[in-house]
Amino acid sequence: MTNFSAVTNAYAGSWARRLVFVPVYVAVRLLLVALIAPGIAMAVNLAVSLSDQAALTDQDIAMFLLSPAGFIAAVVVLSLFLLAEVFVFAVMAGSLRMGEEDPWRAGRSAVTLILSRFPALFGFAVRLILRVLFLAVPFVAAAGLVAWWTLTEYDINYYLTFHPPAFWVAVILIGLIVLTLAWVLIRRLSAWALGLHLVLFENSGSAAAFSQSARRMEGKRVRLKIELAIWLAIRLVIAAAIAFVAGLLFALVPLQEGVNLRFALTLSSIVAGLWSLAGLVLAATALGALAVVLDDFFEPKFETPLYPASSSMRRPVLVTVTIAVAAVLIGLWSGQALLERIQAPDHAEVIGHRGAAALRPENTMAAVVKAIEDGADWVEIDVQETADGVVIVAHDSDFMKLAGVDLKVWDATMEDVSEIDIGSWFDPEYASERTPTLIDVLTAAKGKAKVIIELKYYGHDVDLENRVVNVVEELGMQEDIATMSLKYPAVQKMKALRPDWRAGVLAATAVGDLSGLDGDFVAVNAATVSPGLIRKVHESGKDIYVWTVNDPLQMSSMASMGVDGLITDRPAMAREVLRLRAEMGPGERLLLWLATTFGLSIDTDEMRDDSP
Repeated sequence: MTNFSAVTNAYAGSWARRLVFVPVYVAVRLLLVALIAPGIAMAVNLAVSLSDQAALTDQDIAMFLLSPAGFIAAVVVLSLFLLAEVFVFAVMAGSLRMGEEDPWRAGRSAVTLILSRFPALFGFAVRLILRVLFLAVPFVAAAGLVAWWTLTEYDINYYLTFHPPAFWVAVILIGLIVLTLAWVLIRRLSAWALGLHLVLFENSGSAAAFSQSARRMEGKRVRLKIELAIWLAIRLVIAAAIAFVAGLLFALVPLQEGVNLRFALTLSSIVAGLWSLAGLVLAATALGALAVVLDDFFEPKFETPLYPASSSMRRPVLVTVTIAVAAVLIGLWSGQALLERIQAPDHAEVIGHRGAAALRPENTMAAVVKAIEDGADWVEIDVQETADGVVIVAHDSDFMKLAGVDLKVWDATMEDVSEIDIGSWFDPEYASERTPTLIDVLTAAKGKAKVIIELKYYGHDVDLENRVVNVVEELGMQEDIATMSLKYPAVQKMKALRPDWRAGVLAATAVGDLSGLDGDFVAVNAATVSPGLIRKVHESGKDIYVWTVNDPLQMSSMASMGVDGLITDRPAMAREVLRLRAEMGPGERLLLWLATTFGLSIDTDEMRDDSP
């Protein structure tokens, strides 16, 4: 039998057992949500509690993970996630090996077996995480050294924007390191492939299972690697086919004028539900096929004991029905909430990111003026201190990206800055642009737009907060500005200095409750936004802004979700999207929301005209 035939037969065998595998998969996933989620929440809460903050963001997360407590918490969380996967796969493998045909008996028997081996399974999960980390650490360290050697002379944005030779050296070297790590991991994981079976079916200790598996897999690893590659390829092809069919069905949903919106939403929900159901069946079938593939490599030394299931089905049936009813009610509530959001008027403000950074060189007066002309409610800029104590508008730590000049901001004087052309990199038309001061920007915006001042820190700040305060008060613009920062202590300091001023937390990633942090608003990466986060932030009396939103479909989706501000490089486009949405019927808004929800987008990276 060829490798391909072996894998296709595994999928066929898994599909033949779908009445066992799918219900067992769903039931175990629900069980894990109830059992594993609290453990993960405890680990996250521990991390947050050690910081005396309601949430950890970006730099705080990195610093915490580098601490002993943070490393232990990370290992625990990873182990819990892995244990969840081990648990589901173990139930599949147990059901398969026990040969049960009835889903309830198969699931009950497999779960009984797994619970009897739970300590060993948890030990196996922890040891697997630690072994993978042990293997990966030298490679990660090597990649870090390469990055430090090649990509730290200038600001990282210079390398990401212009891809100089040093960037490609780093890409090639780190790529080779990653490929080597992948080869090492595949080699070791293929050797450990039977470890779970040994723990489950031969009562092997979690430590001994790895070496025992390696001995039994001698001479079989190449075949396993090939079959796993084929297994993954088949799963990806089936998933793509399901997505294609779902796209065709969504295209048939009637959204033209006069169609009942609830009817359209119901049809859309049905299509989305069928897509999710198909994905669930695929996940269960593919995992079952993987169990079949690995089971073919396992030759037990003794017969696996069967654990009889209880003859009473009342309790599991009641639990399942309760969960199903709850899921339906939640779905109806979510659908109603979505419908209300789609029909509600927008209240999002347009915030020009570094001015109008898609149309003019970022953080220049040209970009600031353009954002104001394009109707931005706010202009967002970045500020730092020069060597002679002037607050200037600059994002990067140096001038390499904007001018090719190797000069750190904190080493530059205003005389130096006045000689640096920061516009030609964008277009020769802007060769006269120079780095503006905070006073320049505030003066231009006064009476026309408000300004969000992001405080940038690279470890060389002297008195940035007080200097910003002095400039704002000198111009009398206390009511027309807000400050924010990735550095949470800076937000706290600004609130302490001027409690009545708007200040917010900027976060690319976060764990914990962002709404519990000090400040008047949070600004988060659009990829991390969810209706739940928006609701919590609003309930705490704060606003939520999202960045950086340049795709008109995503702009519309964020507005439908109820965000308070769109931070965008294209304020004119955002203003036009909001204008068009105000003229749209609910059906058209629903169409835009569905388009974004299911992955459609418009590439605006190459657009430099003013058209939306």
